[in-house]
Amino acid sequence: QLQLVESGGGLVQPGGSLRLSCAASGSSLGNYAIGWFRQAPGTERVGVSCMFKGGSTTMYADSVKGRFTLSRDNGKTTVYLQMNNLKPEDTGVYFCAAVSQDFGCEMGALEYDYWGQGTQVTVSS
Repeated sequence: QLQLVESGGGLVQPGGSLRLSCAASGSSLGNYAIGWFRQAPGTERVGVSCMFKGGSTTMYADSVKGRFTLSRDNGKTTVYLQMNNLKPEDTGVYFCAAVSQDFGCEMGALEYDYWGQGTQVTVSS
């Protein structure tokens, strides 16, 4: 059974950077498409970025293009979301998720089967 654990959140000033990690156990991340989601208080989870199963293709929400980068380590145990030039609207709990999917990746939360517990990101001066 795949288990996911996020880390790396915190409080950062606008324009700052954070790198979130999503560590997997129980199975290799190479078997799954991966997504990152943000949930602000009182709102639904919104897709931020996702990665194809093979790891070679990533997708980003328009709001984060050019600022966020999704990557995976060669051991396929951890994915990283590098977040640069952070804005107050990036604030929320960030979740990583996985689904066993051979092609493509999804930006909709309902498509994913496995979830981490989330890590809080707060962008404020």
